[in-house]
Order: sequence, then C-alpha cells, then structure tokens
Amino acid sequence: MVQEEIRRHNAGTLLRHVHLRGPLSRAELGERMGLNRSTIRALTVELSRVGLVDEESPGDTGRAGRPSLVVRPASDRCYVLAFDVAVDRLVAARVGLGGAILDRREAVRPRAGPDLHDVVAVLARFGRQLHRAAPSGARCVGVGASYCGMIRPGDGMVRYGPDLGWVDQAFGDELGSRLGLGLPVAVGNEAHLGAQAEQQRGAGVGLDDLIYLHGDVGVGGGIIVGGRLLGGDGGYGCELGHMVVNPHDGRPCGCGSYGCLEAEVGERALLDAAGRPAELFGRDAVRSVADDADRGDPAAREALRRVGDWLGIGVANLINLFNPGMVVFGGMLCDLYPGAAAQVRARIARHVLPVARETVRLRTAALGDDATLVGAAELGFAALLDDPLTVLTRQVPSRVVVPSSAPSVPGVQPGRRA
Repeated sequence: MVQEEIRRHNAGTLLRHVHLRGPLSRAELGERMGLNRSTIRALTVELSRVGLVDEESPGDTGRAGRPSLVVRPASDRCYVLAFDVAVDRLVAARVGLGGAILDRREAVRPRAGPDLHDVVAVLARFGRQLHRAAPSGARCVGVGASYCGMIRPGDGMVRYGPDLGWVDQAFGDELGSRLGLGLPVAVGNEAHLGAQAEQQRGAGVGLDDLIYLHGDVGVGGGIIVGGRLLGGDGGYGCELGHMVVNPHDGRPCGCGSYGCLEAEVGERALLDAAGRPAELFGRDAVRSVADDADRGDPAAREALRRVGDWLGIGVANLINLFNPGMVVFGGMLCDLYPGAAAQVRARIARHVLPVARETVRLRTAALGDDATLVGAAELGFAALLDDPLTVLTRQVPSRVVVPSSAPSVPGVQPGRRA
C-alpha cells in the first residue's frame, strides 16, 4: 500500500514537471526528482501508456553515449475546459496539458446586474462547442473557472460579486450541470488565480514570494508567500482593493467604505480624473486615456499621475508587509502601469524600508489578459496533477448531456475570438 502511494505521488510529480516546464529528458527528470533511471523509466512508460505524455529521441546533443529520451506533455490528447468571467467579458478555452490554449471563444458581458443564468448559458454553450471540436480520442480531465468575486472554497459558490450584484450564487454547480460533462467545476477568485498563473507560467516563474494586483472595474489581489497562495481563514483573503489608502477625503467604494485602493485607482477613478463622461466605461475607455497620455494630452497625463500616486501608496504598504520579490500588475493595470510607473516608484522610494525595496521588481503580467484564464486552467488540472493514475479511471462521457430547458441569453453578444 505504501509503495502504491509512493508510485502515484511520483507519477503526479513527474507529470507536474513536464506540464509546467515543458519537454524534459528522463535524465533531467531524474535529477529534479532525485530518482534513479529505472524508476523514471517505469513512470514515463506508465504515463505514456495512459496517454498523458509522449517520449521521443532528442536531436543531436553532441555528447557521447546513448541520449536520454525526452518526455513531453500530450497536449493534443488531454485537456481541460477553462472559463473566465470578468465584468465586461466571458471567455472559454480548451487548454491542453502543458498549458497550451488550443481553442477559445469569447463574448461581451453586458453590465446588467445579477446575470447568473445568462452567464452560465453562454459559457456552457461555448464549453460544449469546444468539447465537440476536440480531436477524436482527446480526453477532458477537468473544468476550472475564474470569477471576479469572492468564492467559497470547495463548491464554487460566489459569496459576493460586487460589480454586478452577485450574492450567494451557485455558479460552479450551475455551470457543471449545464455543461453536462459529468465533471465538477472548480471555481476561484480571478486575482488569486492570476497570481498563481504568473508565478507558475508568467513573470514570476522561480519566485516564491509575489504579489499580483488585478485591475478590472475595481482592483483585486493575490499574494504568494513561500510558494503558496495566501488564502485566509475562510478563503477570502487578499482583498487588496479594499485596503484604505485615502481615509480623509476618499472616493466612495462599492463595499460601503471610502478611500479604498480600488476606489482611488479603479476604472471610474481614472475616467473621472481624465474628465471622461459617465456614459463612457470599459477597457477601451481605459486604454484611450493611456493612449492619450502617451500622446501628451494634459488631462490624461494628470489622471495617470493621480491614479499612479494612490497605486504607489498601496504598493508601498504591500511591500513593507510582505517583502515580495516581485509585484505584478495585471488586467486593466497592465494598461495603466507604464504611464503611472514614475509615481509608483516615487512612493516606493519614499515609503518602503530600504532593505525591502532594494530587490523588489515591478512588472506587468507576462500572460497579459490571459493570466486569469490560465489560472482557471491550472485549477482544472489540479486533480490530475495530484494523482493522474486515479483521475484517469474516471469515465467522461464522449457526448455532452444537455439539459432540456436551456435558458435564452438576452443581451449577450459574440465578441472577438483571440
């Protein structure tokens, strides 16, 4: 029994290495895992037999002796469905083992209040399309979703989604039922998943301590400490957007407080500071301010300076608290940070302890707008990577089972495919 547990653990560890780092030789895997060649060979043969990895001879290595076979993830035969629910958009993707986005769909999400049924209908339709379009024999091993709100760990319940009024919405269960794949849907907070994706596959690869700030309408955050996400007692930690940075005359925040970081640096704060009318909103409006600032428009430049100053105060506090190796700016903040970097760095220079600021790096998300989608995919792969040989005994229906009463989708329109 102990030997069987060790074998399954080693199989998961090996698969995780090739999933996150790409093709590796048997020799490299042996070095990373501290296992001998015969054990590595037995593991790769078993994982190859069940269709999770492929092995091939390397090119000319220039070394004497028999070259070690290269092990690569079988991206074309093993995949997850990943979903990303942002305030303004809905994204679905088929993501292969190894992290490659193989196919995707995208739609506009209107800001129309609580919209659980509309969101689930669109995502389920996309998911079924992606599943049907997968190559014959390819296997869906999990489903992961990112949502812009506070998620209860374990069951995918959206406890609070402030921007469109979701309160205690059973998002995970509803999406799983509508997909009809017989697989549970693992759901995570978008900023938490973005932090993990950037640490595993993006700007923060190799770092154990990282802070990710995600801008949408508001600001969310994810903190990696010692290589692990800081979740908090109930899983609702890292609500960095509700750190108060301007307590005296701060803007009202959707949470009911005043002067929160997201109230001072979020979408509306930027657009108001730039003098844009209230009917303008969304990512294109934010980008237009950044573009105008690049062209020298005084109002746009002042808006970025003001937002950057508050952002810098928040980042300075976080660096003093957590001493991260890197702070990553994602979502809307990818667009804002280049024009606000001088203010952010000035606040860090002024307010951060010298020993904490001397090595910290500031970066925009290497995964761009796909950081949260990639994080959702990793959530879908989690069970497989923990115990691949057990997960593959699960029977997944080759055809989706669609409930008979599919709701209509008013107001949701197809968007661009990336």
